[in-house]
Amino acid sequence: MENTIYEVVIVGAGPAGLTAAIYTSRRALKTLVISKDIGGQLSLTDDVENYPGFETIGGLELSQKFQEQASKTGAEFLFEGVENISQTADGFLVKTSSNKNIKAKAIILAFGLTPRTLDIPGEKELTGRGVTYCATCDGPLYRGKEVVVVGGGNAALDAAEYMSKIAKKVYMLLRGDAFRGEQVLIEQVQSAENVEIIFGGVGKEIKGTNKVEAFVYQTKDGQEHTITIDGIFIEIGHVAKSDWLNTLGLGLTDKGEVMINKDNETNIKGVFSAGDITEISYKQAVISAGEGCKAALQAYRYLQGGKPLTPDWTPKK
Repeated sequence: MENTIYEVVIVGAGPAGLTAAIYTSRRALKTLVISKDIGGQLSLTDDVENYPGFETIGGLELSQKFQEQASKTGAEFLFEGVENISQTADGFLVKTSSNKNIKAKAIILAFGLTPRTLDIPGEKELTGRGVTYCATCDGPLYRGKEVVVVGGGNAALDAAEYMSKIAKKVYMLLRGDAFRGEQVLIEQVQSAENVEIIFGGVGKEIKGTNKVEAFVYQTKDGQEHTITIDGIFIEIGHVAKSDWLNTLGLGLTDKGEVMINKDNETNIKGVFSAGDITEISYKQAVISAGEGCKAALQAYRYLQGGKPLTPDWTPKK
């Protein structure tokens, strides 16, 4: 593997990275996908109900289908982390966490975002079993049920407002004494009859055997409270762990997201990016998959010397 020159190395194996691998390998580009796991955040979701073609499917199962398709078309996989990417005279050198040095002619960065966690007992064990970090993705699974939304910013407010329309009861837990979001969202949440707002609360434990059953939090007076719930939405933001790319000189936003143009090109020729790690507005599996396709086709065009791709449609004359 270290003596092989890959035409494309893809970092990340979520919807964006796996879709990119399908498209690059179908274009007969020698492709290597490097990732610690398959599916990323998608694989932690028990039921996905908003991916076209599947009324409902497990996140891990959907991720495995992506991988199987990419493997059948020739993509190779290496399951470990990436420590560094540097430019060389004829492309790029990718250094992995086990000190492998892999040569590539083009790079696609698709390693996603990492959700901020509460770091409390039960959270890790019940992730995907009632603990979720995306109301848009998993909200419909809790129709008519009782849930907690943790956070006080726009993401949490949006989640609480959305869940108030479909859940039986929504508890909203804020560490501080005031919201940090837009006034219009605050007013919408405050006016919802089935939303109970708890200021000055800190999560202490998520209880459950095979699924979330209860949530323990502590108030400023030191008292602990336990509420029976079916799900918890942790909406305290995501982290773009992109510091390791600093030596490459890649253009990043203030949040650490990779800056791209409409064709998924970065400021470095031969480096492309797709999915949640980029500055796109919406972070959804189906969008990431589409962005991965775009990045793959643009990488192919780059490796072909910039020649236009044959269009899949013929414009009317």
